[in-house]
Amino acid sequence: MTGIFEDDRHETLRVKVRRFAQERVAPRVAEMEATRQVDRELSALIAAQGWIGVTIPEVYGGMGLGHLAKTIIIEELARVSGAMGAMVQASQLGVAKILHFGSEEQRLAWLPQIAAGRCLPTIAVTEAGSGGHVLGMCSSAVRDGAGYVLNGAKVFVGNSHIGDLHGVVARTGPGSGGLTAFLVEADHPGVRLEEHAPTMGLSGFSFGTVIFENCWIPDGNRLGNEGDGLKVAYSSSTLYGRPNLAAVALGIHRAVVEDTVAYCARRELYGKQLSAISSVAMKLGDMQSRLMTARLALYHATHLLDKGLPCDAELMNAKLINTEYAIDSARAAMEIFAARGLHVGHSVERYLRDAYHIYAPAGTSDIQRLRLFEYASGTNREQWSVALADRIRADAPADAPAAALAGSAQPVGLRDSRAA
Repeated sequence: MTGIFEDDRHETLRVKVRRFAQERVAPRVAEMEATRQVDRELSALIAAQGWIGVTIPEVYGGMGLGHLAKTIIIEELARVSGAMGAMVQASQLGVAKILHFGSEEQRLAWLPQIAAGRCLPTIAVTEAGSGGHVLGMCSSAVRDGAGYVLNGAKVFVGNSHIGDLHGVVARTGPGSGGLTAFLVEADHPGVRLEEHAPTMGLSGFSFGTVIFENCWIPDGNRLGNEGDGLKVAYSSSTLYGRPNLAAVALGIHRAVVEDTVAYCARRELYGKQLSAISSVAMKLGDMQSRLMTARLALYHATHLLDKGLPCDAELMNAKLINTEYAIDSARAAMEIFAARGLHVGHSVERYLRDAYHIYAPAGTSDIQRLRLFEYASGTNREQWSVALADRIRADAPADAPAAALAGSAQPVGLRDSRAA
């Protein structure tokens, strides 16, 4: 059954992704958890389904279904594996910079490859010394003939170790107008990776450090004009990063509620179902309420974005609510599972670990609260959903038949994937 914001295309897509997640992703979760290594093979298989191109217009080989469809894809994958939901959200975040600031030549060169799953893009902005303070970055791009020499290191790069095309923001001058964005191929001379370091959660996903050493980048790889780097970073974070991460949190949140309700139905205590105990039932009710509210906030925000309407505040709120509520529900689930939840055989402890990974990227909850205060007080900055409205509307999904959900790329088997 479709909801107020979805139509039959979205429901068809949801069924397709859910089946894939259950059949192809779920069997690999235990291995990802055990090895804590980047699952390149599964990432390539997911990309080959064409889902990275869900917001890419059909003229460039994409699905052209927009941000709500993107949300559903990420949500359904994250419901089974937060790591694979994160992989897809990071790749689709990498799409934003090309859609919003890429020249026609850059769009033609890269978007069809991304849509077909042959290229996984990333966005590389954060630095160890400045964190979320974009203007504090030190990576430099110095003019050298018909290009730039790039030096510096970017940390917490989503898909760092499987990405093919890094969207890098570096300093070309002083102040807020001194940042410029570039497209840098992962195998370009002067690009190297630090060794992958396993983290608390999202096992199977990579978000590591990319280092640039005297890396010469031609002018043709610059995104937009010199000085547009801050716009690239902020707009990508607002319009893609925040709703994408909210979708990962939503998928994890759904899994938390579904698994906990099922556990309480089969677990007996004091001669009755655990869910029949009033204190447990109220916890479950709170979890369901949070889930419904979080889902509504995110679907509403992405619906507005698909319509080309002002929605920066709604996107920030969706990230805030989904992150906080997923963590709250996962913590409540741990309390219900009690000591059993501490064993890795129960997925609930994985959900909690994964949920915490969504807190910092694209702005912590306190950053979202600060920006929402600015909207409430009328001191907010430029709205990227307004500034880029013309381009968003041009790329917005049209009313198309459900057959469009097949996408331009045909699903492939593991042996035929990019990792083979």
